[in-house]
Amino acid sequence: MEFLCYHRDRPGSVALREELLEEHWSYMDRYATEMIARGPTLADDGDTPTGSVHILDLPDPAAARAFAFDEPNYQAGVYRDVLLRRWRNMLGRTMWEFPGGRAGGNRYLVLGLGTGQAAGLAVPPDSDELIAYGPLLSDNGATLLGTAALVRAPDPDAARAILPLDRYADIEVHNWRFGGRPS
Repeated sequence: MEFLCYHRDRPGSVALREELLEEHWSYMDRYATEMIARGPTLADDGDTPTGSVHILDLPDPAAARAFAFDEPNYQAGVYRDVLLRRWRNMLGRTMWEFPGGRAGGNRYLVLGLGTGQAAGLAVPPDSDELIAYGPLLSDNGATLLGTAALVRAPDPDAARAILPLDRYADIEVHNWRFGGRPS
């Protein structure tokens, strides 16, 4: 089962996040084979972290909750909240297999939230810039709750356009970059 976990940073937690960086990476190293995508969301300055995205394949919702809430930054109070949802990997690949590579262009996390028409069940026709894409689902996988995408786009408006505006209660766009230990 695939899951999207988005930890949103608590205001004023950057110093604590930096202090725990090695602990965070060590924790994530334990999930290296399960990772589909990972990386921080960033403020408009492109440098200050605002959250942490992890998409991974785990055995069940209990394992996903353990992953999300045992994470060192969560335990220490870096995060203000957690979005944890079942997710379906519509591209069938990891971010490391994205043909566009790790560098070049602006990258975004796009979240279409709220129920409505069946959006997110098919990959958009122009998907060359999609790094990851799939529906957000209830724990049992039966209810569509939204869509999550990692996308390379020229700007936030172009990233937002990957999802139809009329099918979501809200669409969030966050600056994002490939995560993991620096090479």
